[in-house]
Amino acid sequence: MRFNKICVLGLGYIGLPTASTFATHGLKVIGVDTNPNIVQTLRNGQLHLHEPGLRTLVQAALRSGNLEISQEAQPADAFIIAVPTPFKDNKDADLDYVKAAAEAITPHLERGNLVILESTSPPRTTTDIVAPILEKQGLKAGIDFHLAYSPERVLPGQILRELIENARVIGGVNHDSAEAGHDLYSVFVRGDIILTDSTTAEMVKLMENTYRDINIAAANEFSRLAEHFGIDIWEAVQIANRHPRVNILNPGPGVGGHCISVDPWFLVGAAPDLTPLIHTARNVNDSQPVFVLNRVKNILGEDLKNKKIGVLGLSYKPDVDDMRESPAIEVLRLLESCGAQVSAFEPYKNKFAPQDINFSETPAIAAADTELLILLVAHSDFRELDPRDLQSVMANTAILDTVNLLDSAAWHNAGFTIYKLGVGKSL
Repeated sequence: MRFNKICVLGLGYIGLPTASTFATHGLKVIGVDTNPNIVQTLRNGQLHLHEPGLRTLVQAALRSGNLEISQEAQPADAFIIAVPTPFKDNKDADLDYVKAAAEAITPHLERGNLVILESTSPPRTTTDIVAPILEKQGLKAGIDFHLAYSPERVLPGQILRELIENARVIGGVNHDSAEAGHDLYSVFVRGDIILTDSTTAEMVKLMENTYRDINIAAANEFSRLAEHFGIDIWEAVQIANRHPRVNILNPGPGVGGHCISVDPWFLVGAAPDLTPLIHTARNVNDSQPVFVLNRVKNILGEDLKNKKIGVLGLSYKPDVDDMRESPAIEVLRLLESCGAQVSAFEPYKNKFAPQDINFSETPAIAAADTELLILLVAHSDFRELDPRDLQSVMANTAILDTVNLLDSAAWHNAGFTIYKLGVGKSL
């Protein structure tokens, strides 16, 4: 099956790289986003998010004339839905964006078209939610048009490389739909393209992130036990991992982002009676920011009212600007709820960062007059911090390293008292 024009709905961390990659490989692409600020930003050749190499790729796609940015869907040979799928307050999947995207496609859908859902979704979303919407005009999925699910499986910070090199899973509502998806993604994908049914593909995506979430929960529980027993979890993990069949992950202040912290809830919501382990792991990781808060209280005392605290890093993982579901922000909110005065520094802050956070321009400004500095994200930039620059501006030279990034000896020599998450003593 050949494609000349595609329409990508959703221009976030997945949709924008996908649309731009197709455009630079010769296809005409309509990139659609309902946010007028995002549309105008992209039309001006600027970006609303940070990803290494993405600015160059987007600008090349725009210069080629193959990428058009729009607020509305247009007729195309293929449609890709890459919109967010957050969860509601009760942790159920919020599929409103997916439904809206399908509704936007329906007026333009023609016989022989291909529709692919990329948004992470609960099992059977493609067949039970998307298909009925697309079939409202009388066309039947798998008969009159092709319908498939193909999850993104890329790592922020390496999206452009992994988009091309990683294996791609394509699940069709029938075999012909999966084959049509194969024909589309083979335009640029160099990794294996694996065909299956749509529900299996949906399940595979959720399994991958749930597996990681469970293993991180184990590491976080180990960190709590290490503090209880007065040992160093980082040393213990290093030793345990010398076993040939053990690979314990690192603990931290929690799990964030729009994948690992969200996807397991889709399985819990779909089958709560079958997922006690997954549910427990989610609760452990979601409660890790409270564990950090309690550690702060152990250092500064139970009453945090008017205590000045600086935090370094607010994104959900190192070296990205994505703050969705960030445990670091949850720690900041908890500190503020206890009356602390919190200043923050985030090297990858963008214009879409929360406006009610007291952001500082430099680490030193964030640390000024504080009684405790908390390192919450292992950004590469923070490895270069000179403790002497911060020591001179702080009211009390104490730092809590929740990600085991700092050189303890260097910070100790600069006069700091160093605390680490998962270590039952100061260093």
